[in-house]
Amino acid sequence: MPVTGTVVLATTSARLEVCPDAGGSVARYRTMVDGEMVDWLRPASAETLRRSDPLGMGCFPLVPFSNRIRRGRFAFQGRQVALPRNRPDMPHAIHGHGWQAAWAPRDRSADALTLEYAHAADAWPYPYRARQRFRLTDAALSVTLEVENLGGETMPAGLGLHPYFNRRDGARVAATVDRVWLTDDEVMPTGLAPAPSDWRLADGLDVDAVALDNGFTGWNGRARIDWPASRRALSITADTAFRFLVVFTPPGADFFCVEPVSHCTDAVNMMAAGRDDTGMAVLAPGERLSGTVRFTPRP
Repeated sequence: MPVTGTVVLATTSARLEVCPDAGGSVARYRTMVDGEMVDWLRPASAETLRRSDPLGMGCFPLVPFSNRIRRGRFAFQGRQVALPRNRPDMPHAIHGHGWQAAWAPRDRSADALTLEYAHAADAWPYPYRARQRFRLTDAALSVTLEVENLGGETMPAGLGLHPYFNRRDGARVAATVDRVWLTDDEVMPTGLAPAPSDWRLADGLDVDAVALDNGFTGWNGRARIDWPASRRALSITADTAFRFLVVFTPPGADFFCVEPVSHCTDAVNMMAAGRDDTGMAVLAPGERLSGTVRFTPRP
């Protein structure tokens, strides 16, 4: 039985479980393969569901920015913004607001669901509305993420998804990218450079071979995750809104992450410093930013 508060979508051979109150997170995505239900995202444990903890889920949304803003502070069009730390172990503001908020279900059918989160101006002085649209078929899961500026002034904005994958069966990730942001001890960007030889995603990266928490630029919107020992794979395709890819392979963890995002880490500060390659969007009043990511199992 689904945990209370979980919305279940189902088709003939696929099942999706979403937790609106836990950051609009995906708790589980699985499909039937050779008579067996296979989890393509890390499934949430019973304890994770009890605590409604997005960090233990299979995927959560990143809105209105992804990754970190240095010390939670930035300047934008003459306004100084100071955001609270939203993780006690983190000196920077991280991943926006949506992942720590309840989302309201709006439209639902057997195989589709729309969630909505409305953010009033606070320390982030720009009111906005975010939407997630899930569409499940036997063949794939599509997630569309959108943010709309509800205020009367322009707003910096970004999007991303933070999926977690099972780290087993010799997992590998492959993608076509350009360069990578090198980072300091606080995982903040220090410089853009060609990827080191052991970070090459084009040839398929063994997620156990190197510890990464880095953003790659020039992503063409396509990635593939392989689990060679079980002869299974998952394709990720993303709209042009997502042209940055974060790869997170923490040592000793039972998961890894491959995150389609619209901008680099601390993009709003680097944009203020004059960089024009950060990917950060600037939304006029009433303007929207949206993109779709599609997860396609390849058994």
